[in-house]
Amino acid sequence: MGLNDKLARDGFLTTTIDTAIAWAQKNSMWPMPLGISCCGIEMMAFASSRFDAARFGSEKMGFTPRQSDLLIVAGTVTYKMSWVVRKIYDQMPDPKWVISMGVCASSGGMFRSYSVVQGIDQFIPVDVYVSGCPPRPEALLKALMTIQEKTGRSSPTLLDFGKKDASSTGSIITA
Repeated sequence: MGLNDKLARDGFLTTTIDTAIAWAQKNSMWPMPLGISCCGIEMMAFASSRFDAARFGSEKMGFTPRQSDLLIVAGTVTYKMSWVVRKIYDQMPDPKWVISMGVCASSGGMFRSYSVVQGIDQFIPVDVYVSGCPPRPEALLKALMTIQEKTGRSSPTLLDFGKKDASSTGSIITA
């Protein structure tokens, strides 16, 4: 039964404000793309018309952290860059979510050197890990749908004052 049929039959729609906010948060994720290395190319393809992130309400790629609620970290993060990633994460309004895209962002990848962070979950909490080198745009779409499922299940948190810590575990999406 569609919404139009229900409104024609009953004449009104009832809901709670929490449900309306959760629905709006679920269907309007605004990603902050952070393409640091080669995974950034696949992230650009994710936003293209072929894969169409707009059907999930995520067509607005905000290049300012103050207008974004989903951080996509795509690529190798060095210790020098980790301060920038953390600053961008801190500037995002609550509630916020993080996708670690690619094996380099998730675990350091093939770079076992002193300059590469061995996983961004050491300094920011990650909600979804996307595996692959580089992962396909379809895997990033699946990660977006996983974030939407998490958002739809939880009650909206309008203010959490940074209670989400870096030790929280996230979902893993395989390519």
